[in-house]
Amino acid sequence: MIVTDNSSLLRNDVKKLGNILGEILVHHGGIELLNTVESIRNRTRKLRDNFNEEPYKQLKEDIKSLKPPMRQQVIRAFSIYFHLVNIAEQNQRIRRRRQYQLQGDDVVQPFSLEQAVSNLKENEIAEDVIQRVLGNLSLELVITAHPTEATKRTILETQKRILLILKEFDHGVLTRKEQEKLDESLFNEITSLWQTNELRDRKPTVLDEVKNGLYYFDQTLFDVLPDIHQELENQLENHYPKTKWSVPNFLRFGSWIGGDRDGNPFVTPDVSWETLKKHRQLVIKKYDEAIVDLMRRFSQSTARVEVSEELFKSVEKDENLYLEKGEAWSIETDVYRRKFKVILKRLREVGKTDIGYHSSEELYHDLLLVKNSAAKHQPAQHKLKTLHKVIRQVQLFGFHLASLDIRNHSGEHESAIAEILKAVNLSEDYLSLSEKEKLDVLERALEDPRPLLLFEHDYSTETQSVIDVFKMIKKAHEEFGHRSIEVYLVSMTQSASDLLEVLVLAKEVGIYRKNKDGSVVSKLTVAPLLETVDDLVAGPKIMKKLFTMDVYRAHLEQRGNHQEVMLGYSDGSKDGGTLTANWKLYKAQQEIHDMAKEYNIRLKFFHGRGGSLGRGGGPLNRSILSQPAETLGDGVKITEQGEVLSSRYLLEDIAYRSLEQAASTLLETSAHVSKTSEENHFREEAWEEAMEDISAHALKKYQSLAFEDQDFLTYFNQVTPLEELADLNIGSRPMKRKDSNQFENLRAIPWVFAWTQCRQLIPAWYAAGTGLKAFASKSEENLKLLQSMYEEWPFFHSTINNLQMALLKADLTTAKEYAKLVEDQKNGERIYQNIVEEYNETKDILLAVSGNEKLLDHTPTIQESVHLRNPYVDPLNFLQVELIKKMRDSADKDDELLTEVLFAINHKWNCGRAAKYWMS
Repeated sequence: MIVTDNSSLLRNDVKKLGNILGEILVHHGGIELLNTVESIRNRTRKLRDNFNEEPYKQLKEDIKSLKPPMRQQVIRAFSIYFHLVNIAEQNQRIRRRRQYQLQGDDVVQPFSLEQAVSNLKENEIAEDVIQRVLGNLSLELVITAHPTEATKRTILETQKRILLILKEFDHGVLTRKEQEKLDESLFNEITSLWQTNELRDRKPTVLDEVKNGLYYFDQTLFDVLPDIHQELENQLENHYPKTKWSVPNFLRFGSWIGGDRDGNPFVTPDVSWETLKKHRQLVIKKYDEAIVDLMRRFSQSTARVEVSEELFKSVEKDENLYLEKGEAWSIETDVYRRKFKVILKRLREVGKTDIGYHSSEELYHDLLLVKNSAAKHQPAQHKLKTLHKVIRQVQLFGFHLASLDIRNHSGEHESAIAEILKAVNLSEDYLSLSEKEKLDVLERALEDPRPLLLFEHDYSTETQSVIDVFKMIKKAHEEFGHRSIEVYLVSMTQSASDLLEVLVLAKEVGIYRKNKDGSVVSKLTVAPLLETVDDLVAGPKIMKKLFTMDVYRAHLEQRGNHQEVMLGYSDGSKDGGTLTANWKLYKAQQEIHDMAKEYNIRLKFFHGRGGSLGRGGGPLNRSILSQPAETLGDGVKITEQGEVLSSRYLLEDIAYRSLEQAASTLLETSAHVSKTSEENHFREEAWEEAMEDISAHALKKYQSLAFEDQDFLTYFNQVTPLEELADLNIGSRPMKRKDSNQFENLRAIPWVFAWTQCRQLIPAWYAAGTGLKAFASKSEENLKLLQSMYEEWPFFHSTINNLQMALLKADLTTAKEYAKLVEDQKNGERIYQNIVEEYNETKDILLAVSGNEKLLDHTPTIQESVHLRNPYVDPLNFLQVELIKKMRDSADKDDELLTEVLFAINHKWNCGRAAKYWMS
């Protein structure tokens, strides 16, 4: 039996939820509110099916005529509809996974671990190859807070409860009373959703963001990560039964929240320290719960089973060392419970007294004693998986929970170094030195064991803050372990000196040092962040310079000859357009990988992808497939931005599926690469030449609009709700690097979201059509080449599909309404028409390359998802345009009007997330 998407079940869920909301609207706003909302919804749906100018104008007028409080209620009604559609789609995704699991052995879900291992077996990938791949396999996902989740946690928790109720409707035959109970619970939760204020009353603090990030570890990740490892081990045992498998801890999570200082003045060393404390508090709490559960389960008595001598001796010794009189387990023969009693006591004293564990390795050792002893009386074919899971959790999360990356701008380090060197008369004006001169100064500082810092010197506040960060890192290593902070990222890396400056600062606090015998100690990975198109092009030269320096090679040897390189997706797209940026990213990876290979350096690329398409977003598995295959062997690191956390990790089923897809893709691709001795088979030379040609034309087109059209920035500021976005309290980080309206000071994230709000989505597609068409129009053979690239090259396939998705989500009819916000209508119309022409060219060439009749014909679920939303997003667009116009025309600030604008922005922000579910 083949599993198919049953859209009728999805539509039934949407109808059920919509009917309940209708009742609630009548209760709170009367039948007039319901009739108004339904009239608008039905009319927008008909216009989507069959556009007609006169009904379109009339609908706009009717929406425009809405007055408070009806207007705000209508906005909220469509917002809640969005939330409910999102929930229904999440339930459908869970339902699909369950349908696969209910089928016979011959039906396997795509991108599952079962399919991955089955494919390895079918392709005759030998056990030794898989073992080698597993030894190097590494996938690290790093949660960030920019932008943070627009939806309040109260709303998220309500949504989660609604989804869990929907799931119960799917599980077997329900009695009448059970059905009534679920119906009542569903009604009450949707009522709560309507009655809760969606907008935050203040911007979140950094520690608020830390708390929000930890929520996902508490709810899902702590349990799901070990389950992924166990499932892979199970599948390997099923398909390769003659081999004894032990899957290493290849899947981990890290965090930037509380450690990302770049452009966020609120991330201080004290805040980072408090973040690490909160990490430890949560993980200790989770271990406490797990050990209490194990204590209940391990009731075996020595009167019935034989425990190991090692365990028995450790219990007697530890009870004397760590427990007060009366604290020990009272039944002497319950040796396991006696041991867990000691473990609990030591866990609860971590970070408080000397009784507590000093490291997670000590806890791991105690649990291993229990495991080895239990193996003496447990049937070999039946593992104690609950105990194994806790052991895996300790290995994965330690006492740090998630490694905290520290990030700061290269200019901050440079200024601090300049001040420090001047204070000790080593360089009067470091900033004016050439790159070669800077490297000479820095190399001498690293070779000299003497410190540069003056104990009593009064440095500037900025420099002292930079120094304090490194002191905090040193202290964190001592208190929380080295895994608490492993990587220091340098934003806007433009030269080799940017990395050496960080090493010098690390040396000054003892994280890096050179001993008398010439040996080096280095306890922090320093990683460049290549962001702009120019930096990506320069990246290979920067890294080559570092790899040829003895002082840097000595540092790398201490880090296992392993170098991390971060690639930024947002700024490159903002500066050069999405197609050029993605190609430059791909090429930079190839070149840096090949160059590092010459120096026997293992690379891990860290992909700074956002959730939205304009920032490199998309499902994890497709992100992995779109990278040069040869770069995956040493591991992959990817940011999980704030706006996708709830869509991927709020629910255990969805979290498991997202991570399974990524893990299975990485395993299968890495195994294929490992088996193949030559790397150049992954792509043809003609494909790369084609991309160079396409990229050059696309870059010229993009920059002709973004940089050469003097009216474009004004168009952007007026056509998008950028100014209003600043009042939406969604993150602690400022929207601009400086208090300036210049293009270079605008952060890429609000740049992308502002374009998304006005339905133009420029960062996600603009100029790609010009590039592709310029190449294809040269000859018929060129179009055929593009079609073969789409069929055979994962990078190009992913690029074309992301462009199709961007065009499908853009809506130029609605965008025209936003274009009317431009004060100079002549220029506004001119730029808008430029965008329309490029859109049409892009659509035509994408359909020609992909062979689709309509955008994304190959993924009807995404088409359905977007189609399902349009009747709800269109009214919000009309309302948003009208409200922004009113507010901008008003001489005085109108708080009520601003609230309505923010409602519309917030709700449209949330509605855009759900299509991501179907991309998996």
